Amino acid sequence: MPKCRIFVPYGAVGLDCAEDAFAAGLAMKPDIISSDAGSTDSGPYYLGSGNGKYATTAVKRDLKRMILGAHSLGIPMTIGSAGTCGSNLGVDEAARICEEICKENGLHKKIAKIYTQQDREIIKKKYREGKIHALEGAPEITEKTFDECSTIVALSGAEPFQKALAEGADIVIGGRSTDTAVIAAYPLMKGCDEASCWHAAKVAECGGVCTSAGLPGCVFIEIDEKGFNVHAVKPGSEVSEYSVAAHLLYENADPIVLKEPGVCIDTTYSTYKSISPTNVRVEGTKISHMPYTMKLEGAGPVGYQTISIVGIRDRKIMKDPMAWVNAVEAQGKQKLAKTGINPATYSLNFKVFGYNAVSGMPVPKGYVPNEVGVILTVTADTQALATQVAKAFDPLLLHLNIFPERQMPSFAFISSPAEIEKGSIYEFKLYHVVSIDDPLELVRISFQEV
Repeated sequence: MPKCRIFVPYGAVGLDCAEDAFAAGLAMKPDIISSDAGSTDSGPYYLGSGNGKYATTAVKRDLKRMILGAHSLGIPMTIGSAGTCGSNLGVDEAARICEEICKENGLHKKIAKIYTQQDREIIKKKYREGKIHALEGAPEITEKTFDECSTIVALSGAEPFQKALAEGADIVIGGRSTDTAVIAAYPLMKGCDEASCWHAAKVAECGGVCTSAGLPGCVFIEIDEKGFNVHAVKPGSEVSEYSVAAHLLYENADPIVLKEPGVCIDTTYSTYKSISPTNVRVEGTKISHMPYTMKLEGAGPVGYQTISIVGIRDRKIMKDPMAWVNAVEAQGKQKLAKTGINPATYSLNFKVFGYNAVSGMPVPKGYVPNEVGVILTVTADTQALATQVAKAFDPLLLHLNIFPERQMPSFAFISSPAEIEKGSIYEFKLYHVVSIDDPLELVRISFQEV
């Protein structure tokens, strides 16, 4: 009778978890420890630059727990989307950290590195062959778009992880993969119910979020030939039918159907039964197979930004903050025009926090904030130009008076210098899928012994 026990300690490697939760998860004797390590939630910078979001010390802390925990039980461990975006750089950095941990602790391990960053010439060929298709909401692209991307990744399914594990890897470092693939791979290898493997992986992808403990709490799943069980791990935490079922809403266009590379999971007839306050049983999930595709994510540089942030408590301005902001913008543009700076070479954005910065919508009638923070963001083709434009606005942000009967005011910048250079900025350029015949076609796997 096939059965697989999986411990998922983190929502993403680098986010940490409670020590007692991790210890409790190990005590439940998993067959593998698996965790996602990335996301596009934090915007295109990480993919465009290839860099990771989380501090190296935080990533090392979490990987050390996984490596030592897996070693103590004699089981493998896997992570997916290394380095946040799953770039080659992210995979290599995670592998370097794992190697460092092994050497510091006298461990000898076989590390598999799964690379899913794409050669743009290969992807361009797929495009010419008509094998790349837009997802809903994707931007229009041409062949030139692929050259505009500094990094392109393809989200792998379970197959690369299965190959790495089948070839004896103790530690598997995956490039960009679907959040579920890294968790579903091992139970699929063991012959567990296919639909349940994917459904359970979706529930567990964010670690303890599907339990009352939240991210610090970890989660433990057991999958067999009929369904799966979800266990709350952190002492004192619970899991409910609602918390398990609700996770299908997370980062999913359809709360009933989940699409993964080559498969479609249907939870229409899934049943959720509370066995105890810490254990929910799920059965009845269905699966169908589709032509195999991998999602493409691509990001590239689109200029440079400089920001200035000023805080204001002036009571007269608070009655209508946008009147003051609009005056600053108008006078600033006039000032720049007089210096010969073409308005087509830069763009401006003002956000008034404490007023309507988050929504951009009209505020309720009569609303008067106590204070606001005004953020000016300047975007230009070069950092020097972005900063030059910001500097032109600084005196206005600090001193502009729109009330003739009053003396010149003086507000406050949050930093000195007032201009904060953000450097290169990026945008997402690909939100498409590529059709392939072999799940390993766009993936490269290498091994190293430590």
